[in-house]
Formats: sequence, structure tokens, C-alpha cells
Amino acid sequence: MHSPNLLTNITIALLTAFAGGILARRLKLPTIVGYLLAGVVIGPFTPGFVGDVEAISQLAELGVIFLMFGVGLHFSLHDLWVVRDIAIPGAILQMTLATLLGFGVAQIWGWSLSSSLLFGLAISIASTVVLLRQLVNEGLLNSVHGRVAVGWLIVEDIATVFILVVMRAFAPELQGSFWPTVGITLAKSVAFIALMLIVGARFVPWLLSRMASTGSRELFILAAIVVALSTAFIAAELFGVSLALGAFLAGVMVSESTISYQVGADVLPFREIFAVLFFVSVGMLVNPLYLFDNALLVVVTTLLIVVAKPIVAASIGFLFPYPARTAIVVAAGLSQIGEFSFLLGTAGLSLRLIERDQYSLILAGAVLSILFNPIVFRGMPFVERILQRSPSLWKRLDRHGPASLPPTEHLKDHVVVVGYGRVGHHIVHVLEYLGIPRLVIEAEALRIKELERTGTPTLFGDAANTEVIVHAGLERAQALVITLPDEAAVEVVVALARKIAPILPIIARASTREGVTRLTELGAQDVIHPELEGGLEIVRHTLLRLKVPPHQVQKYTEMVRREHYDAIIDEPEEYQVLDQMISAARGMQIAWHTLGTSSRVVGRTVADAHLRDVTGASIIAIIRDQHLIANPKSVLEFQAGDIVGIIGDDEQVNAAQRLLSTSE
Repeated sequence: MHSPNLLTNITIALLTAFAGGILARRLKLPTIVGYLLAGVVIGPFTPGFVGDVEAISQLAELGVIFLMFGVGLHFSLHDLWVVRDIAIPGAILQMTLATLLGFGVAQIWGWSLSSSLLFGLAISIASTVVLLRQLVNEGLLNSVHGRVAVGWLIVEDIATVFILVVMRAFAPELQGSFWPTVGITLAKSVAFIALMLIVGARFVPWLLSRMASTGSRELFILAAIVVALSTAFIAAELFGVSLALGAFLAGVMVSESTISYQVGADVLPFREIFAVLFFVSVGMLVNPLYLFDNALLVVVTTLLIVVAKPIVAASIGFLFPYPARTAIVVAAGLSQIGEFSFLLGTAGLSLRLIERDQYSLILAGAVLSILFNPIVFRGMPFVERILQRSPSLWKRLDRHGPASLPPTEHLKDHVVVVGYGRVGHHIVHVLEYLGIPRLVIEAEALRIKELERTGTPTLFGDAANTEVIVHAGLERAQALVITLPDEAAVEVVVALARKIAPILPIIARASTREGVTRLTELGAQDVIHPELEGGLEIVRHTLLRLKVPPHQVQKYTEMVRREHYDAIIDEPEEYQVLDQMISAARGMQIAWHTLGTSSRVVGRTVADAHLRDVTGASIIAIIRDQHLIANPKSVLEFQAGDIVGIIGDDEQVNAAQRLLSTSE
């Protein structure tokens, strides 16, 4: 049956996509696969509910705009420039050869020139979304291999935008005026780009800054969305170029603003929702019966993407002065196609350059290549070993020298810190001061760059939603500290870490009292509730200012801690022991006293000082040269500068401090 209204279409599309996304994640596949399959389920070629293809496709155009806006927003000329020597020529050559390969195969199938060319272009470009996720999962995003692969994809993204601009000249009705149409299209594109660089580069950041200064988050988000949509609209309606180019340039203009990261964070939900509708609309065009009847074509298309294109990319990569593994990583990253291939296919359909069945073949290749991509990445070490069996061949391929191992491979007895926010920043700083090896896992690119400038080993990625923590060397670590504010994410990380390293000490941050219990049950040895600890510290200082005796303040804070943290104590005997310890400490306080050079005890042993006999207080520790001496022996001599720890009641502690301060 057909849906009666737009609301029904949107609701069913998102519900189906939600179910497909959950299924994909359960199978450890990218969610994009689930969204595409959701489109197939509600498409016109399968039984049951049939969505309105035209209505959802119109909504999907918003997905195209927000996708390209996001690409422009995260476009980094610096990242490209660093690896320009391999990324620019390598990507152009790889796209050219892969396009010619696809074009030739399509010609053998008897396709038209335009459809063959579009098929070749579609299989020549890879998905940035899929590539980034796999690099993060493999812990390669921070490596030279990952940077080259990302730079390579940036070039492909730019090339795709250019292709989308000139595709209109290939429309059947314009075949007689190809070159004039190309010239006019390019002239309009240049004019639009010039307008954006001259006017947009100044106006867009100014507008967003002004909206941010109003203090209204709604106005700020609205301004960002208006910039993306209006720029795309102006590009299409006034300059006759693609929505994709307009949205991409809008993102580039926003990226020049100091608040670009905030724009990205606020627009992300809109981008994700409409991108989901875009992928669903793509899936609705797939005809499963056509794919079943043309299984051989599906297999050939998949082999072109998963096998032939990586071989081409690796062969090109081996020509450049980079380690052999860089070429292998780039090849693995390019062994799939995704959103940009869909954009080309959608544009080709609207311009009648390809037929729906041909588009279904491209989509089938995309889905299957995305499914196989994780397997290709896991096969990289196997490929390296095969090539290394021939020393002469490997020497030629790796003549530029082996790549240095990722920083995580060198680390041992290190502390892994998940999250570099305010809490994580302090922890990392202290570890650095103490000279303790550390590794930071962080999902914010700006913080990663800050850490890299200081030489701190890092892994980029979300420890709760990716496999990045697998590459943190937890088996060799001293401890894991999780400072994430999201308690659900902390629970996921604790559970993953406990599976990887069963005896690793885990210190975790909890946001609620219930979270203390859950994190302890999941295997965290130490769980800290920052809000509770901060509140207790404020209470402690307040009570001390009100002249409340220190031992009473200590008693109160320990009581509150017991109420909140004792969720991890289950046995009655443990409660009894804890209660006895607290009772024994009532009326007692601990004080620290620094010995001056004229103190009467300097040069004497602990036994000769007779501190306990005279005052009733006991010495529990001495700090000397930043080293703690617990329960010092009676023969230990006091030295000037020693910090002596004393325990006793108020009167005993005061008497002991007077004795230690007395001169000879």
C-alpha cells in the first residue's frame, strides 16, 4: 500500500532505518548498510509498505546539502598540504585508471558511453565516512598512513564536487552543445566560487560570530542552517550549478570561523537525520530482483571495487617515497564506495545518464564493498607477510624505509587516559610531570592536535563507539583512567577494557550514585564521583572556617562518602570492619610538621626523640626528598627539612608540634 502523507513516509523511513542501523551494529557493520537495506525494504520493489520515492527523495536533497556542508566544514587544506606530494598525484592517477577500468567493463556489458563513464567514476571514489571509521577502528588515523589516506580522500572529494558541476553537460538533450555547456557551467562555477571567496569568506564568519554573541543558541543554530541551505539554493537557482558545490563552499566558509567546531557540533544532528533519509532514498531505488537476475554483474562490480581498485591504488602508492605499508593502508581504505558514488548516481538518474537498474548495480557494489571493507583492513598484515616472502620484491616496494611503529606499539607500563577534558587534562599534566608514560584517547580533533604538539602519544576516536581502545596496549599498561562525563560511555569502556585486560587497574568517573555501583560491578576498582568530592571539599573548607574541630569535619566527610560509595560493599562483615575503623579514628587527627634546622630532634633518632612518651602522639610517616617513609623505624635519624606525619587527638598533636618546633 502507498502512504497517505509525508509524515507517514518520514516516520516509517526513520523507524525502518533505526531498525536497520541496530541490526548493522549488532553484526558489527557500518550503520550506512542498515540504512540502505531499510530503503530496500520500503522501496517499490519489495512487498509491504511502499514509501513515496519522490517525497523522500526531495527530503534526501537536504541530506545531500548537509553531507556536503559537513565535508566543507571539516575540509583541511593543511592536512592535504602535508601529504600533497603523494595525495594529489596519487588520487588523480588512481581515479583516472579506475574510471577507465570501470568504463571498459561497462562497455563490454553493452552500456552507453555516458552510463559507462558514470559507472567508472562511481567505482573510482571511496566513502570518506567509511574510511575514517576504519582508520579509527584500526588505530591508524594518527599515523602517516592514515594521514595519506585522508589526504587522498580529500582530493577525491574535491574532484567529485567538480564532476557534479560538469555532469549537466552530459545530459542527452545537451549532447549537441557539449563544450559550450561545459564552458558556461565552469564560468558560472568560477563566478560563484569567486563570490563566495570575496563576499562569503567575510560575511559568513561575521554573521555567525554576531549570532553567537547574542547568547541565543537557537539563533546560532538557525543561522548555521540558513547559511548552508541559502548558499546551496543560490548556487542552484542563480548560478545553475549543483547544490553540492554550494553546500560544500558554505562549509568551507564556515570552517574559516573561530566557532566552526561549535557549528559542526550543533548542525550534526540535522546532518545525521537528513543523511539517513538520503541513504534510505538511495536504497529505495534498488531492485533486488534485478540484482538476483544479474548476480554475475554484481560479483564483477564488487571485485572491481574490492580487488582491482585496491591493486591499482597500491601500485601507485609504491611509486612514492613512503613506506610500503602506507600504500597498503591506502589501498585497503579505497576498497569501498559510498556516499559520493550515491551522489553521482542520483545526479546521473536525474539527468537520464543511467537507468535505475544500472544504478542498482552501483548500489549493490557499494553495500557489498562496505561489508567487505573491515575484512580487507584485517587482511593487511597477511598481505605484508606475502610480499615479504620475496625479499627482492619487498626491498623494491619498501625502498624508502620501514615506517616507524605507531606510538602505542612502543608503550609499556603506561597509563591510558580516556578523555582530555578538564579532568583528563590535569591527570595527563601530572603524569607528564612525574615522567610516567601515558596515552590519551580523545574524540575531539582540536585536542588531539594540542596533545601532538606536546609530544603526548594519542589515539583519535570515541573509545565507547569504536574499536580504538583495542589499540591502546591495555595488556601492557599500568592503569586505565576514564574521565568521560557520559556515564553510559564510561560503562561501555570499562566493560571493553575488562575483557581485554582482566587484571588491569581501572579508575573510572561516575556521574550518579547508581553509576558507582554499575561501574564497580563491571570491573572498575576505583570509582570517583567528582560532584560528590567537590561538594565535600567545599563543605570541609566551610566547616574549618567556622572553627569546627578537624576531627569532626573528617568524621562528617567520611560518613557522607560511606553513604555514597558503600554501594560496593555487600557483606555485613565488611560494614562491621569499616564501622570499627571509623570509630577508632573518631577524635583523632593527622597533622604534618616540617622540621627546621634548629629543631631539637634534628640529628636524633625517632627513639631518642621520645615523642610518644612525652606527648602521646605517634609518628606515622616522614617525607624526605619527596619520598614517603611509612612507619619509620626507631633508629631513623631526623633531618632538617623532614616533613613529619603525626596522629593523635587535638591536645596530643598540638603538644607534639610544640616539641618538634622547640630549639636546643
